[in-house]
Amino acid sequence: MKIALWTSILVIALDQALKWLVVVGLDLPAVLHIDLWPPFVALTMAWNRGVNFGLFADESQLLRWGLVVLPVIVSALVWRWTRKEGARPAMQLAAGALIGGALGNAIDRAIWGAVADFLNVSCCGWTNPWAFNVADIAIFVGAFGLILAAGGKTPRDGGTGLG
Repeated sequence: MKIALWTSILVIALDQALKWLVVVGLDLPAVLHIDLWPPFVALTMAWNRGVNFGLFADESQLLRWGLVVLPVIVSALVWRWTRKEGARPAMQLAAGALIGGALGNAIDRAIWGAVADFLNVSCCGWTNPWAFNVADIAIFVGAFGLILAAGGKTPRDGGTGLG
């Protein structure tokens, strides 16, 4: 599980370093928008107080701390499941990405009360209205990687699920 551990540490470090640079160093909450590579890449400040895409967002302290505790629980369950499945390198890498991303966003909620989203990518005449962060990318890549690395096994049959 060393690969999972180091991957999660790397993801958390990169995520938190970039958030600190953007939020504190560049003062993006005051500036709100910085074009990096117009019209494709920009930094756009968005504080996500809810879940994906700001769903269920409010100022509730119960929701805030629930969204700090929930990723910790999910991370522990993913860690346990990955170990139980044999902890193959691909699974460890994917699990580490997912865990690092989940914990990175949980750290934001604990420190700032919301997740700091700032990356905005648009293309081909389409302007993306949403912002995201490194942790979000890691969660997506990790979840998708776990699906692929699990090899089609289902918890019920322990097999490939193909028959």
